[in-house]
Amino acid sequence: MINSENESSRAALTTGCSCCSGHHDQMSNNISRRKFVQVTGASALGAVALSGLSWSALASVQTGEKYEIERSPLVVKPIFTYDIPTRRDQTSWRSWGGIQSESNADQELLRIADELKTLKSKAEFPVEFLPVARVRKTSDLGKVTDLQSADLYLVYAAGGGMDIFDSLNKMGKNVIIFCRHKSGPVYLWYEIISPRFLRQHTDKLAVSGINENDVVIDNQDEILWRLRALCGLKNTLNSKIIAIGGPGAWAQPAGVVPNLVRDKFRFDIQTVSYDELGKLIIEARSDKSVTSRAKSRAGEYLKDKNIKLETKLQFVENCFVLEDVLSRIMEKFKCRAITINNCMGTIMPLSETSACLTLSLLNDAGYLAFCESDFVVVPSGILLAYISGKPVFLNDPTYPHDGLITLAHCTSPRRMDGKKLEPARLLTHFESDYGAAPKVEMLVGQIVTNIMPDFAFKRNVGLLGKIVDNPFLDICRSQIDISFECDSKLVAEQMPGFHWVTVYGNYLKESGYALNKLGINFENLI
Repeated sequence: MINSENESSRAALTTGCSCCSGHHDQMSNNISRRKFVQVTGASALGAVALSGLSWSALASVQTGEKYEIERSPLVVKPIFTYDIPTRRDQTSWRSWGGIQSESNADQELLRIADELKTLKSKAEFPVEFLPVARVRKTSDLGKVTDLQSADLYLVYAAGGGMDIFDSLNKMGKNVIIFCRHKSGPVYLWYEIISPRFLRQHTDKLAVSGINENDVVIDNQDEILWRLRALCGLKNTLNSKIIAIGGPGAWAQPAGVVPNLVRDKFRFDIQTVSYDELGKLIIEARSDKSVTSRAKSRAGEYLKDKNIKLETKLQFVENCFVLEDVLSRIMEKFKCRAITINNCMGTIMPLSETSACLTLSLLNDAGYLAFCESDFVVVPSGILLAYISGKPVFLNDPTYPHDGLITLAHCTSPRRMDGKKLEPARLLTHFESDYGAAPKVEMLVGQIVTNIMPDFAFKRNVGLLGKIVDNPFLDICRSQIDISFECDSKLVAEQMPGFHWVTVYGNYLKESGYALNKLGINFENLI
């Protein structure tokens, strides 16, 4: 949506720019698309401004490439609910279910322990399982001392009354309810989870916080991907992010999107002004140890046989200086995410290079680094990175046709699978023909998840694709053509917002599950 009262936004649509442009003399009466992001977003209220920074204060900060995205573990409290019936003559005395004695319960606890051990061994994300609690009645919950320390209750619903489930739901934690059909003794709640609890004896969902997506029958892998999603969500909520030049939002009114981000995702957005950054860059470049380290690191980087240098070496070395500055800012303020508002017009004169390669380097080192400060897409990008444990590619989509769409940007990570570096050519940033930008040759045949956020934070769209080509068009340097199975017209009709985020692998289920927890609808176009 373009603000009809903002004439500069109309000018932005006529420039033809499609990546991080700064000032162009021939466009003195117009404003580029990326510049529009800065104008409409950088003055957003509510971001905390960081000031008084100096290189002397940052120089002692410890940094280091970790290569992995740091995630706090999801803490899971398993709760085994059951009841032991007492025989009575000539009347119904037991409910459905295979747990009819304490001996049955003891055997089931051993089964649960084995399954949790297997889940932990299969999880490529951090997860901790607390001891399994045995709960037969609501009062037993008061004896469980670690309920509040958990992020999630994994309820093994063999039996027990509905009041137990109501009490757990009121605690405000995420809940997954597991029922057995054939994976062990059948559970009572396999029969009644929908009519008694979810629908509360009505015809529609009647509880909040838990729905049909939170119920798993038998399948341990169904538990695993939900844990993965909730681990990603836990690490996303309350994220601290540095916004160089302030928070923006592509083509949206100032302040609206950053406020939505704070409300939905509870982000702590810390602003560093361009003046502050400029002083830091000048101080850093006057420090011989910094420039020497940048030359050495650039030299090591270029030794990689899968890197081809096709821009000036000085641009690359300056990118390593800028990376040094930005990584130290993040470490100083105990933050793992950063974004730059006006990447080109402001950063270029300060750093004498583009920020493209720098942001790629930061992503490869385990940080979460985004260009353009577009907070329409940044939260979904952070969520997808924390779900997958891999860097994400923020990109500009084109128009879908013939089961194909091109995605492009100049800041792609190389460590797209979270481990190895993909081949890349180092070129200039396309629209300025300046600086250093990676053209990452992503793996042809790789399945990728694509998430499309809307401007209103009400709807995200997911599309599964396959990389079929790394073209070299006259557009942003990192380019992939992806194929998809659904109708191209449907994609064109349903795609919201502007920027997409893309990651190696299929994480559509996890993304939808996590976003729904935030009240954001997810439409899967797979």
